[in-house]
Amino acid sequence: MPDDTTPAHLNNHHRDTLASIFRHPTGHNIEWPDVLSLLEVVGTVDNSHDGKYVVTLGEETQTFDRPNHKDLDVQTVIDVRRMLSGAGYELAPE
Repeated sequence: MPDDTTPAHLNNHHRDTLASIFRHPTGHNIEWPDVLSLLEVVGTVDNSHDGKYVVTLGEETQTFDRPNHKDLDVQTVIDVRRMLSGAGYELAPE
């Protein structure tokens, strides 16, 4: 059920991805396609010709490399978490 910290425009899959990003300790099985899908819904994602993704979320823009594997490394999860927090997204308390 959506609350003030989980926007209604996110589907269940996006909410699950958001929860995975904010979970502590940071998970090692957060998949890039899932995060990319979430970022496309909450912000703007441009795929540049060199395979990098330029993500704008709120006032912040950051460039991400496509991971070599399907799962994100811990630092990328932390960077995405920080961007989402800065834009007002957070994990709803359980």
